[in-house]
Amino acid sequence: MEKLFERHDEYLNTVPMDFIRNFMYTINWDSRLICIKGPKGVGKSTLILQKIKRDFADDDRHVLYCSADTGYFSTHTLADTADRFVKTGGQYLFIDEIHKYDGWSQELKEIYDLYKNLHIVVSGSSLLEINNGKADLSRRMVEYEMPGMSFREYLCFTTGLDFVPTKLDNLLRNASAFCNEIKRKCHPLEHFNQYLKTGYYPFYFEDRTTYNSRVENIINYTIDTELTAQRNIDPGNTRKIKALLQIISGLVPFEVDIAKISRNIGIQRLTTLKYLKNLEEAKIIRRLFTDLNSTGDLQKPDKILLDNSNLLHILSLETPEKGTARETFFCNQLASAGHVVEYGGMKTGDFRIDRKYIIEVGGRDKDFSQIKDADNGYIASDDIDSGLFRKIPLWAFGFLY
Repeated sequence: MEKLFERHDEYLNTVPMDFIRNFMYTINWDSRLICIKGPKGVGKSTLILQKIKRDFADDDRHVLYCSADTGYFSTHTLADTADRFVKTGGQYLFIDEIHKYDGWSQELKEIYDLYKNLHIVVSGSSLLEINNGKADLSRRMVEYEMPGMSFREYLCFTTGLDFVPTKLDNLLRNASAFCNEIKRKCHPLEHFNQYLKTGYYPFYFEDRTTYNSRVENIINYTIDTELTAQRNIDPGNTRKIKALLQIISGLVPFEVDIAKISRNIGIQRLTTLKYLKNLEEAKIIRRLFTDLNSTGDLQKPDKILLDNSNLLHILSLETPEKGTARETFFCNQLASAGHVVEYGGMKTGDFRIDRKYIIEVGGRDKDFSQIKDADNGYIASDDIDSGLFRKIPLWAFGFLY
């Protein structure tokens, strides 16, 4: 046990506290069993360590942070560790990388049921399933999905200024006032294009020179390790999945031809649809449908985008098409803020948000012709810095979380 506390102290001594992401305040930390999911690199470990550093004294032994992928757990079980921790007065157990521990769900269920006063927080891959049949934790565990940084958070990090998130309804109603308030502090367009390339993963601020290679490593790790282990993907097909991503990165923002994509990478149509679902679960791509209520697991999506604009810039063999980059950013920021994003179709505006708003995404000259009949129609326009009527700067949608 002492070894775990030594490592716990080492982690806490190195965690930065100069910037804490807003996601910290969306979690109900009083829940007895919490799971923070998210793709590799978005800052789950840092968030957990910041929580401990903020709320507990450095020498407090009522709290323990450990990682399930360390050598310690090759000879010790989670159940035994929790038992020893509780018997020595432990009350708050934080377990990182839980998906790397075989049988984690069954042991967590036993720990939860046995130790009524123990609070447990775990973090893991986006592919983590809390109701996998062996030990359904859905009634016990409160689950949160952690995204990468919003444009707002990137600006906070870059400028040192404090920008408060806004609600979508407020942005749509008061776009002009909101944008003017932001512009009094900085020039968002000065930073926007850089964010699209390198602003989504927080480790950009650790070492900017290695950012692209680290994002590539995340993509490869997710496909080669996580998908093969957690979705039973044949390791021999990982190259085809990477080829699939290359095709997606080059798509212009129009409708999808699954049959053509399948022929290009040499796999069957249903296999392509399965891989697309898996890649979305892993937060590598985003499938969009015109009606989510009538969507099946292996239904053809109406549009496919990369999950975030940084992935688009990394995977594209050439400079990404501007329309694709804009739509990727827009969908990512809205979905990460908890909104339901549906494809609007070719005639009714690009996207339908929360079954309520129709939003067309385009450049500064985009007009209302495509959404002229929509009562709740808006334009998210790139390359403008002020809101006017129902035309709102695209960057402003990056302030929703």
